[in-house]
Amino acid sequence: MAGVQGSALAAAVCNAGGLGSLPCAMLSPDAMRAELTGWTQATDRPFNVNFFCHTSPAPDTAKEQAWRQALMPFYSEFGIDPGTIAEGPGRLPFSAEAAAVLAEFKPAVVSFHFGLPSVELLDRVKKSGAKVLSSATTVDEALWLQAHGADAIIAQGLEAGGHRGMFLTEELTTQFGTLALVPQVVRAVHLPVIAAGGIADAQGVAAAMALGASGVQIGTAYMLCPEASTSQVHRAALASPDARHTALTRLFTGRPARGIMNRVMRELGPMNTAAPAFPLATSAIAPLRAMAEARGLGDFSPLWAGQNASGCRAMAAEDLTAELALGFSA
Repeated sequence: MAGVQGSALAAAVCNAGGLGSLPCAMLSPDAMRAELTGWTQATDRPFNVNFFCHTSPAPDTAKEQAWRQALMPFYSEFGIDPGTIAEGPGRLPFSAEAAAVLAEFKPAVVSFHFGLPSVELLDRVKKSGAKVLSSATTVDEALWLQAHGADAIIAQGLEAGGHRGMFLTEELTTQFGTLALVPQVVRAVHLPVIAAGGIADAQGVAAAMALGASGVQIGTAYMLCPEASTSQVHRAALASPDARHTALTRLFTGRPARGIMNRVMRELGPMNTAAPAFPLATSAIAPLRAMAEARGLGDFSPLWAGQNASGCRAMAAEDLTAELALGFSA
């Protein structure tokens, strides 16, 4: 859950018996090393480190200008000069530098979103002794991951918050809900399948296991835990009735991701094609987000959340993990 957690939440989950995960797509190698150092000081349990493995697109000046033009009414409202906004890479793909940091810490599990990294980088991860997980949003993606070196498949249902892990297609009509996706992936592959999307309580865990999953991956339910770094604006949205209305949007990064509906999504349309390719959409909207959040507003924030925020409660991660674990014995 890049942007809303660091090693504190991950370590708390590990110490409670789960497999805590550290999101690294927004961390520099030095920041990653600092988080992993803190993590290993807080727990001696196995842990997971997560990366994106997209191909960074070439900057497109015309597309960037069109995107800023679409945002111009908002810039004018907040007194922002778009000419002062620097372009940035947003989220970074897994790299040789990241692999070098992992070699220092040797995590038990390394997981990926958007497929798998190059053969060379994947080989470096495996030689460190780590098991490799990656997200599949279709049966075809699960079969591809199995054929290209994954040790387990995360079946990410359409209900899941944050970025869709889709990588073989950009066609959203191919996306399944968790209840439909998990059993199909279980039947198609011989690897363990981890269910993700819309699972927020022990009953959801039990349902996923009944469908053949070997485990579950849970994100949204942890976002109100005190160990999470979720912003106050984001916390307020998650705790409000607004959390009942989520949508897939490409406005914040350029790639479909599920978040709570807010002003910019309503006014521009959540899938507006003016947004540049992932992850280049981020820099132009960032100043609007900062100014709105300074006023206590989430109008321009990526309020990532799954479709079932019912289990999202302000409780210690250790206690939440224990509650969720009851689903494995149901």
